[in-house]
Amino acid sequence: MFCAIYKSSKKENTYLYINTKDDFSEVPESLMATFGTPQFVMVLNLDNGRKLALADVGKVKEALGTIGYYLQVPPPVTNLLEEYKAEKAERNA
Repeated sequence: MFCAIYKSSKKENTYLYINTKDDFSEVPESLMATFGTPQFVMVLNLDNGRKLALADVGKVKEALGTIGYYLQVPPPVTNLLEEYKAEKAERNA
């Protein structure tokens, strides 16, 4: 299974996987509006056993088969101050 990957021009580290290069017909207009102008990255074979850095290949393939696209968003930023406060509270308890 091949897919085309695009990066967002508006959202850093956000990628859109679609079944066919340059065919965004299955992607909702509201998503395309927030995604911005798609910037082509590559065509990728999802069946060659390679792992993806921030996405599960199985979930990507399932989404491509059911809804026609997969949106990869960056993981949430860790709030180091809140972690520090929680650790400090545990030590003082």
